Amino acid sequence: MAATVVLQADTVDLGYPRQLPLFESLSLAMKSGDLVCLMGPNGVGKSTLIRTLAQLHPPSKGRILWGFRGTPALVLTDRVSAPHLSVRELVTYGRYPHVDWHLRLRPEDEDIINQSLDQVGISDLSNKKLFEISDGQLQLAMIARALAQQSPLIILDEPTAHLDLNNRVKIMTLLKSLAHERGKAILLASHELDLALQMADVVWLATPHGQVKTGMPEQLVLNGAFDELFPLKGFNLKTGRVEHHPHRNLRIAVHGQSYTHLWTRSALARWGYQLDEDAPLTLLVTEQGGWAINNELFTDLTQLYQYLDQYASSSSPAR
Repeated sequence: MAATVVLQADTVDLGYPRQLPLFESLSLAMKSGDLVCLMGPNGVGKSTLIRTLAQLHPPSKGRILWGFRGTPALVLTDRVSAPHLSVRELVTYGRYPHVDWHLRLRPEDEDIINQSLDQVGISDLSNKKLFEISDGQLQLAMIARALAQQSPLIILDEPTAHLDLNNRVKIMTLLKSLAHERGKAILLASHELDLALQMADVVWLATPHGQVKTGMPEQLVLNGAFDELFPLKGFNLKTGRVEHHPHRNLRIAVHGQSYTHLWTRSALARWGYQLDEDAPLTLLVTEQGGWAINNELFTDLTQLYQYLDQYASSSSPAR
């Protein structure tokens, strides 16, 4: 299926009356099947931009165009004001734009509600009250409500805020699946830099100068756009890792394969050793996932740490 333009901002200025514009002459577009992450420093105006694109806040200049009939499905940061609703009742609100003035649900509406609950994996919570579920489950219920609306465009403002890592990954994976497998255009404002770099198709970087830089996340890393906006201390965006500075006078070459090799290098760097493929001391990651060094075998990382600690202490600085 060919991608279609679902959302377009045409030379838009936006902000608030009697204040300088937050953004000027914005021209943005997103297509069906795109997962777009809107990112930027705190206070730059991401939520206002989200609400303007959803036509909840009028632009002071330019036009917001939707390439479909109806309205976007929204998941905003507003708290649910009816905690005694059941999960199913909350999801049912997504069908109200499609029912008659009697607000009667048809069998096809019930089917869509069931499908939406199933898609986000919370069918078993259908009869739970909102006050009885976790924040992560509530966010999934809000996404199910958006799905029940069956809009080609879903707009979310900080959908993973205040959630643990497992729920953040679960929600981002779900949104990616909805975009790629069901052709939804999904726009979310987020601070999840690590997840956005790995999962977004396109990133919109909002700057304090009223501009939005757009591109694939890898391109924005390589051209320095992320570094300019997020001057991270101790984290290397180009490698995606925290930078460790060696403090031990011991160089180690690490040989091997698999994810154990990767995490072994990570542990050695964190312990303060210098990783050097030309070092005379070689640590081999075995096929069984253990470690061999100086004819010693280890199956436990703590034992390896203790051995290297003693070896480094007894070795001369010249090593």
